[in-house]
Amino acid sequence: MSAPRFDELIHAPTRLSLVSLLAATDWAEFRYLRDQLGLSDSALSKQLSTLEQAGYVEVRKSFVGKRPRTSVKLSRHGRGAFDGHVAALQQIVARAGTSVLPGA
Repeated sequence: MSAPRFDELIHAPTRLSLVSLLAATDWAEFRYLRDQLGLSDSALSKQLSTLEQAGYVEVRKSFVGKRPRTSVKLSRHGRGAFDGHVAALQQIVARAGTSVLPGA
């Protein structure tokens, strides 16, 4: 488990949802992320650019036939930041005698 470390970049609700989705998979297609998060293409692109600049995601662009495909993966650095952020959130809510873990 990672050391608790609150991460302001990940904490924004849209990015937290995005990183959470990426943490549950290896590579995710842009369309899947857009549809799951209910974002426009431009809004998702902006969030991915922010995360990519921070080194939290890897973006792979390719073509299937003549159609462009963008896939995204949480980087090792991004995974560590996410795990540390989740640990920090758990630590914060534990002070109130509550847990963010189901059944705990």
